[in-house]
Amino acid sequence: MGREFIDMFDEWAKSYDDTVTGQDPQYKDVFEKYHEILQSVADAAEGNTLEFGVGTGNLSEKLLAKGLKITGIEPSKEMREHASRKFPMLSITDGDFLSFPEPAEQVTSIVSTWAFHHLTDHEKDQAIGSYAALLPKGGKIIFADTVFSSEDDRDKLIQGETEKGYDRLVKDLTTEYYTTMEVLEKIFLAHGFYVTFKQMNRFVYLITAEKA
Repeated sequence: MGREFIDMFDEWAKSYDDTVTGQDPQYKDVFEKYHEILQSVADAAEGNTLEFGVGTGNLSEKLLAKGLKITGIEPSKEMREHASRKFPMLSITDGDFLSFPEPAEQVTSIVSTWAFHHLTDHEKDQAIGSYAALLPKGGKIIFADTVFSSEDDRDKLIQGETEKGYDRLVKDLTTEYYTTMEVLEKIFLAHGFYVTFKQMNRFVYLITAEKA
């Protein structure tokens, strides 16, 4: 359920903010338009918001600036501590996409960025099913994440990054659970959501699902 990547999350805590601002060439394209993408997620969120994978708190900052009440979930102790130092007003709880304390109040938006790919497709299905039970009619899931139009496109992209010598990025793309739009759409539809995909950069799509 993504917990197998905790060591990587802990390691990234200190360098993540540098990476997302383009200082690591291997990940520059992955995080292109980073703040624009975060703002797109925040703009679509409404009401009480459940945020998975708070990381260093950059999306949380934009959600707070909008005046939203946030319940933050983050499995990495290092990430939680880093975000709390940056934004002391944040309330962040240990948890993950599948195992988290249920919010005390009705949630109307569920958000996450660059994180949902840490679940297998089966786990993604489990997660969306649990979120369907939490959200009211019209409630939204807004994720920004790497997703591919087809398995062939995924293979071609990985081959291209391999040829560039981007070994760390290739390792991520081949060991984490990146899926296709077709698979995600089927999962959302099965749990009663309408879903749209908007490409934000070469890797990342804004995924917006609304409960019917």
